[in-house]
Amino acid sequence: MEQDSKLRREIFLMEESTRFFVGFDIGGTTVKCALVDESGSLRAQTEVRSHVKEGIEATLRQLGIALGDLCEKIGVSRDKLAGIGLDAPAPSSEGVIWAQANLSSDWVGKDVRHTVSTHFGGLPVHMTNDGNAAAAGEYAARPGHSGSLLYVAPGTGLAGGFVLPGGRIWEGANGLALEVGHTSVPQREEDGSLPECSCGRFGCLEAWVSLVALRRRIGIELAKLENSSHPLNDGSSIEAKALRLRDLAQAGDELARSLFRQQGRILGYGLADLVRLFDPGLVVIGGGLAESTFREEYLSWVLEGFRERSWPVYLQNPINPEKQTTRFEWALRGDDSAALGMAFTARDLFL
Repeated sequence: MEQDSKLRREIFLMEESTRFFVGFDIGGTTVKCALVDESGSLRAQTEVRSHVKEGIEATLRQLGIALGDLCEKIGVSRDKLAGIGLDAPAPSSEGVIWAQANLSSDWVGKDVRHTVSTHFGGLPVHMTNDGNAAAAGEYAARPGHSGSLLYVAPGTGLAGGFVLPGGRIWEGANGLALEVGHTSVPQREEDGSLPECSCGRFGCLEAWVSLVALRRRIGIELAKLENSSHPLNDGSSIEAKALRLRDLAQAGDELARSLFRQQGRILGYGLADLVRLFDPGLVVIGGGLAESTFREEYLSWVLEGFRERSWPVYLQNPINPEKQTTRFEWALRGDDSAALGMAFTARDLFL
């Protein structure tokens, strides 16, 4: 009994001296949150509803609720918090939001980093975009990996991020680096045109590799006579049709699979140029397809496009052919990666 009591006392004292770091992934629907300690152990996670469209003050209240829940889960007080990492779904630089995107208008021009720091008693805060945050989370999920990491995630758009050896996010001079969705690919529609991207430019990678792209492509395909009897020609909205494509592909539907094969090959083609620039050694693919039952086939389609565009040296060492020069892996942390990445980034910066 005395020994057990002593052990509990030692654990209590250790907890009392431990500092903690929180990561907030601020999305349009939810705010995902992670708490890590100074040793790098994930201690707690939670999720609250996002109020970003109701304004920054409403969001700060949600962050406070989330932090309280995290601390309660492991029985520590807020004064043990030593730093905050957060991401927001909008372009920003040095903590200042540059464009509204999915936020309310009061975010634009706001120094969110300073605002959050002040709200939480002057704690140091680091802020980045969601692609960088997810890249950092995937790096943290691979403790045995010491090189760099290139991350891409097809979703509504096409997010991306790059992590340097040691785990530091590379954001560029103004926090605007790795807008991978807005690099260009020479793929054209059947009529010879370049598709318009959501950014207003033409021929972007995101115009082929995203949910928005699938909406365009399924509309084009369903208008063809040979697809007139396809189950998706049922009068539903184009948004609803696109959301059903993954399930249809998993069930073996040829039209759905052909659209994902085209998407995968174009993604691989675009990745070849990014690998040629950064030589990351590891490419991680996130997004919803990481959870699909045909993900290995999708990865094989990505590699088709990659081989078409890249040189063999970017896949295999020419002196030792058994050694890979670029590995491709699926994301390990799913939707949790960005919050985890921000918590680990805060730990690395503020420990």
